[in-house]
Amino acid sequence: MARYTGPKTKKARAFKEAIFGFDKAFEKKKYPPGQHGNNRRRRQKSDYALQLMEKQKAKYTYGVLERQFRNLFESASRKSGVTGVVLLQFLEARLDNVVYRMGLAPTRSAARQLVNHKHITLNGVVTNIPSCHVQPGDIVGIRGKSQNLNVIRESIENKGDVRKFPWIEWSSDTREGKFLEYPEREQIPENINEQLIVELYSK
Repeated sequence: MARYTGPKTKKARAFKEAIFGFDKAFEKKKYPPGQHGNNRRRRQKSDYALQLMEKQKAKYTYGVLERQFRNLFESASRKSGVTGVVLLQFLEARLDNVVYRMGLAPTRSAARQLVNHKHITLNGVVTNIPSCHVQPGDIVGIRGKSQNLNVIRESIENKGDVRKFPWIEWSSDTREGKFLEYPEREQIPENINEQLIVELYSK
């Protein structure tokens, strides 16, 4: 299945944010990559460059390739509401992202791998499609024989408070989570200016 497999720290430095999670190498070099490092004088970016960078940041943050991202935007533009916000809601509703938000994996790429390897269930059915769209009311759980996997057990033991994501309800007893509703924009913690993405695709 297609996914980005290039250098993650380099991408994070380009966006000046640790978009793939905590990274020691990024913490040491928080300036953009390039031959002359932090000493290079950089010209002010054009509006188009800023819009493109914001779109790329959203793509890499959620682990979505260009065609998938474009299709999501077109679906969001057909929905009622603010297109940029609906786009982020659709990204948050991807199965791999919901698994990540529930704390079952330390990163989105790890969550994607759990789904790919058939460790995750959606409404009781094993699902191996990371881009699967989770609907409000859907139940996401861990496959029975996968509950003792080290990566899942350690993630559950070390996971933070899932209540900081009020659109998700987690049950420690059943090891299942419920996707309650699409999050409001102010509830989504990602530092993305969705309006720039809308302006880019509206050209």
